[in-house]
Amino acid sequence: MDMQQVLEQARAMQQQLMDAQDNMANIEVSASAGGGMVNVTATADMKLTSITIDPDAVDPDDVGMLEDLVLTAVNAALAKANEVANDQVSGVTGGLDLSSLSGLF
Repeated sequence: MDMQQVLEQARAMQQQLMDAQDNMANIEVSASAGGGMVNVTATADMKLTSITIDPDAVDPDDVGMLEDLVLTAVNAALAKANEVANDQVSGVTGGLDLSSLSGLF
C-alpha cells in the first residue's frame, strides 16, 4: 500500500468520524435518580435536553436532597452519553486510537 492510499483511507475515516459526531446530536440517553423522582435526558454530544422533577421530590426543608438527586441523574446521563459517543467512534475506527494522526489531515 502506498502513502497516497493510506492518506485516502485516513481522509475517508475522518469523514466517517465527522458523520458519527454529527449523528451524536440525534442520539438521546436518559437516567434517573431517587427511584425516578429526577429524570435527565442528554444527547451523545453531551448536551442536556431535559430535566424533570417529580413534585414530591421538592421538600423546602431538604433542598440538599433534591440537589443531590439532580447531580446524580445528570452525571449518570452524561456517563451514558459518553459511552454511546465512544461506541460510535469505535464503530468507525475499529477501536484504534487515531489521535497521533490528527495532524495528517
